[in-house]
Amino acid sequence: MTRLTDWLLGLHGLPVYGLVGLLVFAEDALFVGFVLPGETAAVLGGVAASRGHASLPVMMAVVVGCAILGDTVGYEIGRHLGPRILRSRALKNRGERIDVAREQLARRGGAAVFLGRFVAFFRATMPALAGTAGMRYPKFLAFNAAGGLVWGIAVVLLGYLAGNSYAIIEKTFGRATALIVLAAVVGAVVVWRVRRRSARRTDQSGRRP
Repeated sequence: MTRLTDWLLGLHGLPVYGLVGLLVFAEDALFVGFVLPGETAAVLGGVAASRGHASLPVMMAVVVGCAILGDTVGYEIGRHLGPRILRSRALKNRGERIDVAREQLARRGGAAVFLGRFVAFFRATMPALAGTAGMRYPKFLAFNAAGGLVWGIAVVLLGYLAGNSYAIIEKTFGRATALIVLAAVVGAVVVWRVRRRSARRTDQSGRRP
């Protein structure tokens, strides 16, 4: 992990776009998110932009594009391979979480695809589950694109804004600590969003006659 981040943050231009884009794509298409969440790569892409190693708008476009494309490939894999994927080693010991994801998909439909973009496990599995469940592709694409756009811009921008803090923490305490801090910030933002959405639903339910 440390070697990868050292390498990524030392790259400039096309190589850094390529590596970040590949990791974001692979998380959704190939379940690489179980090893290295694409969110980490996207945040580091923002940090690289803050250091002048990449353009912020281009990095955002790369992350958003690769997130949407990766989800589309994951959807097609689920649609064609279906149960075989769910019996794979990558998912064999995650049966309970898969059941939760399926329940969310059944209850919320496209909204589950959108919200799944903000949770690491669901981000890696929801596209394939949507394909397995036979969700119509135009519907999947609409929610997938919306989630990829919001997530991609927010996470890269978070890394960009945290760039100076990352550099200070890295210099003082080391790269591992800096990564932990960034991960904590990302996690806090995701939890805040989920709680805010839940509070709104509770409030709306309480207002109904």
